[in-house]
Amino acid sequence: MSRMVMSGKYYNDESKSNTSVVSLEKLQWMLDEFFLLNGVINLGDWVPLLSWFDSQGYVRRMKELGKSFVEFHNSVLEDHKAKAKENSVPRDMVDVILQLADDPNLEVKLTKDHLMGLVHDLLAGGTDTSAATVEWAFQELLRNPKIIEKANQELDRVNGKERWVEEEDFCRLPYIDAIIKETFRLHPLCALLPPHYSIEDCNIAGYDIPKGTTVFVNAWSLGRNPKYWDRPEEFIPERFLENDIDIKGQLYIAAIWFRKEEVPRI
Repeated sequence: MSRMVMSGKYYNDESKSNTSVVSLEKLQWMLDEFFLLNGVINLGDWVPLLSWFDSQGYVRRMKELGKSFVEFHNSVLEDHKAKAKENSVPRDMVDVILQLADDPNLEVKLTKDHLMGLVHDLLAGGTDTSAATVEWAFQELLRNPKIIEKANQELDRVNGKERWVEEEDFCRLPYIDAIIKETFRLHPLCALLPPHYSIEDCNIAGYDIPKGTTVFVNAWSLGRNPKYWDRPEEFIPERFLENDIDIKGQLYIAAIWFRKEEVPRI
């Protein structure tokens, strides 16, 4: 994930190099600390009077973590800016974001804080979600050896045993694709999707949703609703081969209960 976002490693293994801002161990700690502090219950948030005392120490830890992330992300951005002067072709997501920030026609100007926030979202969010999805997929595959056998047969038929799977091969691996979709259905990365905002009045499943409403979509419930899924608690990749169901446009995951023309409103 770090290579997709930043092209290279901006950390070193056990401080073997002095050119990196953080060690691998510190970067792992920073990400672990971020996810931990993101889910704790801070008493000061509920009882404002207690916020002055920070009795649990969460605010202090957040400030220390924030300084570490600012130093790391600032180093990444400055390095990419320097390299962009030599090569104008974007190599990774950070380069794309920097080019977007330089766009004079951009309606909302991106400050340095915005850029660091976007880099953080890509690195932290992409790392955790990808790892969690892979873990759930392997958990289901280990419980279903026949699915592993069918996946291996497809890989041997399409790729053989002499080379790794490459991106252009994916369109010829429908069963592997079905395994991924079934993992998303049965184990969504979060039970409730991030809040959405309705931009106009609409009616969904008989409910009137006024403009300006904050909407939370229960992805976990949608993926396990027996009204729409046969044997919803079972891991059956074949359901995506036998039916015209797709993540994009064909009523899947966040869009299951919404007609196509209503999805953009939320």
